[in-house]
Parts: sequence; C-alpha cells; structure tokens
Amino acid sequence: MKLIILGAAAGGGFPQWNCNCRNCAGVRSGSVRARPRTQSSICVAADGSADWALLNASPDILQQIKATPELQPGRRLRDTGIGGILLVDGQIDHATGLFMLREQKTPMPLWCADPVHEDLTTGNPVLNVLGHYCGVDRRPVPLDGAPFAMPGVPGIEFSALPLSSKAAPYSPHREASVDGDNIGVTITDQASGRKLFYAPGLGARTPEVFARMLDADCVMVDGTFWTDDEMIAAGLSTKTARDIGHLPQSGPGGMMDWLGELPARVRKILIHINNTNPILDEDSPERAELTRRGIEVAEDGWRIDL
Repeated sequence: MKLIILGAAAGGGFPQWNCNCRNCAGVRSGSVRARPRTQSSICVAADGSADWALLNASPDILQQIKATPELQPGRRLRDTGIGGILLVDGQIDHATGLFMLREQKTPMPLWCADPVHEDLTTGNPVLNVLGHYCGVDRRPVPLDGAPFAMPGVPGIEFSALPLSSKAAPYSPHREASVDGDNIGVTITDQASGRKLFYAPGLGARTPEVFARMLDADCVMVDGTFWTDDEMIAAGLSTKTARDIGHLPQSGPGGMMDWLGELPARVRKILIHINNTNPILDEDSPERAELTRRGIEVAEDGWRIDL
C-alpha cells in the first residue's frame, strides 16, 4: 500500500495566516527551524495502482494536488488520480476542499457517516452547493466496523470506528456528540494485509480504539496539541484541548503514554498538528522527547510504503 501525506497541519495550516505566535512568527523569519504545512489530508492506493483514495479534502487541496503528480496522471483531457473521497468528520479543514473539486464531469464519489452528511447539507451545506456543479454520489459509511470498498480504488478496504471527539461548531451535535460525528479508519491493503489506522481527531482513549491501533502496522493519529491548556496559555482561547475534542500529547493519559504501549513493530506518526504546538520546532525539547520515544511528526509530501 502506498500512502502520501498531503497536509499535516490542523485547521489554518502552519504558519496560520493571522497568527504571530512563536512558531508562526519564527518560521516566517527563519528564527525557528520548522517546516510549513498545509491542512490535514492523506491519500492511499494499492501497489501498482494509479487510483487513490483521498481522506479528507482540505481547503489547501489544489496546492496539495499540484505538489503530488500521482493525483494528476494526465491520461486524458480531463483526469484525476482521485478515485474516491472519505471524510472522517465534517469540519471546515476536512470538508470545504470539496468545493475545489467541483469541475469533475461525473458526480463526486464521496463516503461519509450520516451525521457528517447531515452537517454538510444543513449547517454548512457544502454538498447542496456541489449539486449545482458536478453533484455528489454519496455513500454512507457503516459504523459497525463492517468493511467497505471504493469501486474507484481497487485493492484497498476500509473499516470505520466512531471516536470520542467533537462535531463541527455548526453541528447540532457539537455539545452532545453522536456516533459518526468523527471516525477513525482502518485502511487495509487487500493483497498484503498491511494496515494503517488513521484518526486525525481523537479526544479520548477507549478499548476499541486501542485495539485498532494494536492491530495496525502504522498509526497516524491526533497530534493537535502538546498540552491540554496550550491555547489558554498562549492567550488564544479559553478552551482546553479536550474541550474541543483533542487528546494532548503530554500529561497523564496523554497520547505519548498511549503510543508508548504499542509494540515496536507499529510505526507511530502524529498528524493534524496545530500551529501553536512546540513539536513543530525541530530543535525543541518537546520534539526531542517524541524522537526519544520513537514517535514521528508528519510533514507534507511524505511518501510511505506499507
């Protein structure tokens, strides 16, 4: 299975357009050794296939496609390497990039859970707007763990798991989440049996999620914040990481401890990294701690063979 990280940052990207925190100001001036990142998205394909599944469509999707020749194979006058799209939630940074794909000639092949479909046809009616352009061929994502496939992406199988997190601010479920607001996805190469567990938004540990992580060859999970009070300490919010549906890396029961329980054979990667997170600074003690623990920090453009 082939995997490309199209974007590794949380909403707003890095540096964020209006932010002058230490990280954002430092990467602009060159005083902080860090790499800019676009908003979180990945794509996967079976070995030998030119047809890819896009997981999340960020507002930076056109920039990401331009940087990824595999997604524009040029086989005909109008072409794309994207054979299907799967949304893990209905957040702006994961869904509004669909607008940028509106020129395709056939309805957009889209998989999402029912609560996400509700949000994207009501509170943020992205899918309704696309009805005036290419249209959407929407398929529901089963939430009972049943495997499903995308006809346009041969050799790859998907299985969803509802997560404890937060729905988008425009969702009626924002303060009372329901199953399907946010999912983790096990992605399996049908030929090799190799597995990726992808969960860019993850608010709490559960036995079901940890079982999925144990069963994977690679986990790519929520790297949004280093501490629970990161945004409060920076003077940028009154809410903790957990308040907005993200498990911080540090502190008791944090993501580092969780990942540390996985066997050495499992590759561990953090994605969806907020612009305030000190792990973006490659010379920071926080980054050194992750390196010591064998945890990687995703970067745009990484190509991984599983």
